Amino acid sequence: MSRPLTPMMQRYLEVKAQNPNALLLFRMGDFYELFYEDAQVAAKVLGLTLTSRDKGSPNPVAMAGFPYHALNGYLQKLVRAGHRAAICEQVEDPKQAKGLVKREVTQVVTPGTLTDDALLDPRESCFLACVAPEKLVCGLAWLELSTGRFWIAEVPPTLLADELARIRPAECILPDGSRTQPGLSAALAGSTIPFTERPAWSFSQDSCLRLLLDQFQTQTLEGFDVESGHAGIVAAGALLDYVRDTQKSELGHITRLEPYRRGSALIIDEATRRSLELTQTLRHGHRDGSLLAIIDETVTPMGSRLLAEWLSNPLTDVTAINRRLDVVQELASDTVTRQDIRDLLKECYDVQRLTARVATGRASPRDLVYLGRTLSLIPKLKAKLAGRSAIRLNELEGRLELCGEVRAEIETAIVDDPPLAIIDGGIIRPGYHPQLDEYRDLARGGKEWMAKFQAREAERTGIPNLKVGFNRVFGYFLECTAAQADKVPSDYIRKQTLKNQERFITPELKEYEDKVLRAEGQAIALEQELFGSLRQRVAMQSPRLRENAEILAEIDVLAALAELAVVSRYCRPELTDDPVLDIREGRHPVLDRILPTGQFVPNDVVLGEADGRVQLITGPNMAGKSTYIRQGALITILAQMGSFVPASEARIGVADRIFARVGASDELGKGQSTFMVEMTETARILNAATARSVVILDEIGRGTSTYDGISLAWSITEYLHDVVGCRTMFATHYHELTELTQTLKHAANWNVAVREAAQQITFLHKIVPGAADKSYGIHVAQLAGVPVEVLDRARVILQTLEQDHVDEAGQTRIPARRTQVKSSRQLTLFEPPPHPLLDELRQMKLDELTPLAALQELHRLQQRLTTER
Repeated sequence: MSRPLTPMMQRYLEVKAQNPNALLLFRMGDFYELFYEDAQVAAKVLGLTLTSRDKGSPNPVAMAGFPYHALNGYLQKLVRAGHRAAICEQVEDPKQAKGLVKREVTQVVTPGTLTDDALLDPRESCFLACVAPEKLVCGLAWLELSTGRFWIAEVPPTLLADELARIRPAECILPDGSRTQPGLSAALAGSTIPFTERPAWSFSQDSCLRLLLDQFQTQTLEGFDVESGHAGIVAAGALLDYVRDTQKSELGHITRLEPYRRGSALIIDEATRRSLELTQTLRHGHRDGSLLAIIDETVTPMGSRLLAEWLSNPLTDVTAINRRLDVVQELASDTVTRQDIRDLLKECYDVQRLTARVATGRASPRDLVYLGRTLSLIPKLKAKLAGRSAIRLNELEGRLELCGEVRAEIETAIVDDPPLAIIDGGIIRPGYHPQLDEYRDLARGGKEWMAKFQAREAERTGIPNLKVGFNRVFGYFLECTAAQADKVPSDYIRKQTLKNQERFITPELKEYEDKVLRAEGQAIALEQELFGSLRQRVAMQSPRLRENAEILAEIDVLAALAELAVVSRYCRPELTDDPVLDIREGRHPVLDRILPTGQFVPNDVVLGEADGRVQLITGPNMAGKSTYIRQGALITILAQMGSFVPASEARIGVADRIFARVGASDELGKGQSTFMVEMTETARILNAATARSVVILDEIGRGTSTYDGISLAWSITEYLHDVVGCRTMFATHYHELTELTQTLKHAANWNVAVREAAQQITFLHKIVPGAADKSYGIHVAQLAGVPVEVLDRARVILQTLEQDHVDEAGQTRIPARRTQVKSSRQLTLFEPPPHPLLDELRQMKLDELTPLAALQELHRLQQRLTTER
């Protein structure tokens, strides 16, 4: 027979029932404990010792725990392992509790709702997203809870995967059962984002709108430029409901909603972001080694996060881009000012996340001190920014607020180096509050009172060496030598006899002792009250503090881009609306900084109506074709985000979209082979690219047979040239494609220069005009150590194959593309199958037919064609 549950375990089960999908961390004294299945999971994930409760009973309860001060470290491990954690705290003082100490869940921690610095990467944003699917469009919202930035958008289901790839949320909320809907299942298939399903009722249009209006204290969302009926309202409301449910606290730092519109930013799809390794590497998914890591010269966490945002959302407006470039140019040319600004910013703390913690009531005393120290730097920063030439820099300086009264309140109230926890005391400065000073004086033993009491008692008793002492066992006492004990008054109460001393207490001394002991608790309680009041007053200034934080972040990014330009020898690009890409001595931004100085070989990229808008780049493997086409795309992205670029000069036509089909990978989770993935991504490019787009393609068609691959690559190139008309860089091993320049007016051949001598080759990594005359595949195989007999046999086979598919003049036997009037319907990747009548016509033996029989056959075919139509 099992033992009855204790009141504590009954409470545990009640709280666990309220949080069934989270591991419950139940505070018991100085430990967080987990029980039952939660303990088994935690023991495995966290490496805790699994013990049991009620070991002598037939049904012992599994149990695991860890000290309360180790919470953040264990939370981080749980969240990284994909778990949610509900933190159940003791919400009353155990000393004052009658019976069981009251416990409540104070926070549910999930991957997308992290706010504590110990759980966050300071350089990266932690986004929580929400998708609300409708018939024709998806509502999308995303929030950075640690800063309060909140966005809303409407997205077609076909573009949802791209948007999620751009945002990279740590967690995404969906309605129950929606992942199986046709519109969503394709977009979310294979995604590694942790999804959390919520009840359908939390996606109600009316309730979501009410939640948002209540949060922003408005009667409409039109002030945020969000119209009634916007699909994102449901997503934003459902997201806010989830955050309120998990955080159990005020969300005063979420003060506005920012509508996101795709047309204002360069569109980069999921495959392209992955191929170009913009923010994380393709192989390991790490920040280190990505373009973002290479260009990040920021000196503040908030600047680092904003830089990632700019890189993920390059601009398409030439004026806006040039306003950023003006600042970069001015700061790059003024080393002293740039360095002074960066030195000041290095002393700034993460005001965005500090402000969020203040607004949610979770800021520590140190957080307020850090905030005050950052505010103290703003007057110096404004002085450095004053009178600048760049318009954007002047705007930022003008909007930067001193917030002097906030800083003064913090500096007046809090000591320079406060303890981390409020309960430790010693937070408020002496002299700030008279009553607190009195409590503290009493708590320290009232040295002055004790000195007077001791002098008075020595005079009254006639014992000159009488003194006041203290120990933890007896508290305060009066002590004299054994020889003087006979002079002790009758109101003295003997407390302890030692070898040569006697110790006594008096009613007056005990009364004062009680007062001192009470004063300790009273001092801490008053400090908590004073700190809470100060934090609340600072929280009321959250909008101003958040505005300052965003300005500091932007100044940091612009100064960092200037530093990057100087350190890495970048030039200012000229942005234009013309469809050109003219880069002189361009360098791959990542390899240029990784390789030793001067080792990377620069190359020109010349695309446009005059020089050819389609580049066909041939050359051997390992020679640098892929690097070359990637650097063209990366330089375009850097320019449109407002950065200088790695080149001697650059004229860049602003692109509306960038597509990169580079590399190959199976997507087994979607049941797709390498070639299927390649063709799917290629079809998307052909269907979505416009004349303003930039397309880079690498080895299209290599995932199938040689002739299939050549045929597809040939046709794709013709289509991009004739129908789409976009700037295209196509790296290929199919030398047959070089013949396209004879039929395509705006196509040009380029190749990677190779030095060949005595069967040995040297890659020069230089891109030069003209077509490569060899692929050098066998030479590369030789470098890789392939046996000589295999290489010799391969040369024989190669010679035979090359002679088989060229005519007497050495030209490829592929007919020119017939120009067709562009259909109003969207073309597909593959041409329709030939008509059966054409096959029948081809098979007719006309030489064996009389003129009359031939006329009769023609009439029959004509009648059949008319009937089928």
